[in-house]
Amino acid sequence: MKIERHVVLVSPDVHWNTGNIGRTCLGAGAFLHLVKPLGFSLDAAQVKRAGLDYWPKVKLHVWDSFDQLFSTLNPADEEIVLFSKGGSNLFWDMPRHDRLILVFGSETKGLPDEIIQRFPNSLFRIPISNEIRSLNLSTAAGIVLYESLRGLPVEHGR
Repeated sequence: MKIERHVVLVSPDVHWNTGNIGRTCLGAGAFLHLVKPLGFSLDAAQVKRAGLDYWPKVKLHVWDSFDQLFSTLNPADEEIVLFSKGGSNLFWDMPRHDRLILVFGSETKGLPDEIIQRFPNSLFRIPISNEIRSLNLSTAAGIVLYESLRGLPVEHGR
């Protein structure tokens, strides 16, 4: 059984979130996909600093559009899991398939409506109190990525 996780950031705005998510993906053995436009340059020192010396090892793919990513990865509908604070399903109820595509929107705009409308039954959320608007994107991605791996064989030895 091969476990495959893909974390997709659609139009991320904040370079240090992307760097932190890259480091988390590397630690979990996941792929990181960035869908343009990006709110920063991948050459920025801040992205590399957030990923520390691990950044060159991140399994990174940059896409011109979500459609390009989708046609290349060719996921089954049940492999797509979208995350938004407006999701009707709770994240711990997400599907448990060997391959999952975990999709997050930008820090300022969230997921584009056209992606949400394309996968209306795949929208999940992390419950939070009314004291905050949302979780930090890198925190949310880490929570979801590791929850998606819970109960599966560990391949990294730690």
